[in-house]
Amino acid sequence: MEWFNYYGLIIMAVVMIPNIIFALKHKGENFYKNRAAFIAKQIGRYGCFFFMIFNIPFTWTGYWFLYGEAVYLIGNGVFLFAYCLTWGVLWKKSNLVKALLLSVLPSLIFFFSGIVIGSVPLVVCSIVFAASHILISVKNL
Repeated sequence: MEWFNYYGLIIMAVVMIPNIIFALKHKGENFYKNRAAFIAKQIGRYGCFFFMIFNIPFTWTGYWFLYGEAVYLIGNGVFLFAYCLTWGVLWKKSNLVKALLLSVLPSLIFFFSGIVIGSVPLVVCSIVFAASHILISVKNL
């Protein structure tokens, strides 16, 4: 893996599919109006998107342990499966379990990916995203 992370692009595409479907069916269902949390979420989200796909020189180390690529793919595969399964099973529900799972799982994907590939900006963006996304998801209930 060099500057472009093909695996990260595929992971991002899979994460976005249920989100796009949800956004098309439920326009404007954001009840919690905290501008700072919203801005932090967007900065974290787009930062995660960018750093999942692009590896900026001197900000990442690559897989820093033996079998790092396998751990990256298996770990993210498990998180993605859980995320898509949660979307499918809890599609019509609106409860705390759904809100937490659908905000924690993508946060874990980003954080896990940042740790495994040694990407400092991805880890930082994932922490910002996790804190704001979980807050907004819970408050929107």
